Formats: sequence, structure tokens, C-alpha cells
Amino acid sequence: MSAPSNHFAPLARLLHWLMALMILAMLFIGAGMAASVSERHEWLLHLHKPLGIAILLLVVVRLVVRFSTRQPPLPKDLPGWQVLAAKLSHVLLYALMLVLPLLGWAMISAAGDPVMLSSSLQLPSIVPANPTTFAFLRKAHGYLAYLLFLTVLVHLAAALFHGWIRRDGVLESMVRGKD
Repeated sequence: MSAPSNHFAPLARLLHWLMALMILAMLFIGAGMAASVSERHEWLLHLHKPLGIAILLLVVVRLVVRFSTRQPPLPKDLPGWQVLAAKLSHVLLYALMLVLPLLGWAMISAAGDPVMLSSSLQLPSIVPANPTTFAFLRKAHGYLAYLLFLTVLVHLAAALFHGWIRRDGVLESMVRGKD
């Protein structure tokens, strides 16, 4: 059996950085939509929906890759609470990447609107149209988006802490490709 790699698999790194860009774009697009109800920002919604579905599909691929490839080990001298925080924050990130697009899809369905990915591709509704359900899902989607933003900031801070302060190879495991 080969020794564990000090780096993530190339496909895992590609998915990580692609989804990082997509999620940051989604957070900014969502903030732009929440800040205005103007019809002039309708184009943001037309961008937000297919990007959300793309994230949903990619997170499924990403989970398959994560469970089918070896992950680099965390540093042996990392305190137990930091190991636990790393594991829990990754579970939270994956959960939010799955739940937020599904909530958005359900929210749009509950509003009675079609979930259009393009001018000719419509997804089926996943909940019946209902204003009360829509209001609940909209609020939940917003709160969880804030939680995702906070979690991404903490994830970024931890990565920079490992890369710039501890210099323990954790950041490099997702940045560089060779051992």
C-alpha cells in the first residue's frame, strides 16, 4: 500500500477551486438580489438559479471524489479541538452546499414560479405552490446563506492561518499538485 499523499487529488483540487469561485459569486449575487427588489436586477435571478443547480450537481460529484480518494492527513501536532473544528466545518460546508440549492429550488417552487435553467430547460417543482411555505423557505434560505458566508470566512481564515502562521502544509495540500 502506498503512503498517504500530502496533497489532494487533482480532481478534488479542481472541484474545490471551481466551487469556491461559484459559491463566492452566488453569495454576491444573492446579496445583490436581497438588497434590491427592482426589476432591473431580474438578470441576477436568471444567473442565480442555474448557478445554484450547477453547485448542487458539483457537490454531489465532489462528495463522490472525496470518498473515493485519499485525503492528506492533518498535522499530527494539531490540537484535538482544531481537528474537530476542521472536520465539523467541512461537514457544515458540504451540508450547506447541498441544502442551499435545494432550499432555493423549493422556495421558487413554493412561489409558484418555474425553475428555469435556460429559456428552454425547466426543472419540475419540488413543493406545491404555497405562500406560507415560500415565506418560510425564503427566510431559511437567507439565514443559511449568511451561515455559509460566515463558514467560508472561517474556512479561509483557517487556511491562511495554516499557510502563513503554522506553515504546516495544510494550505499547500489544496494549492500545489506535487508532493
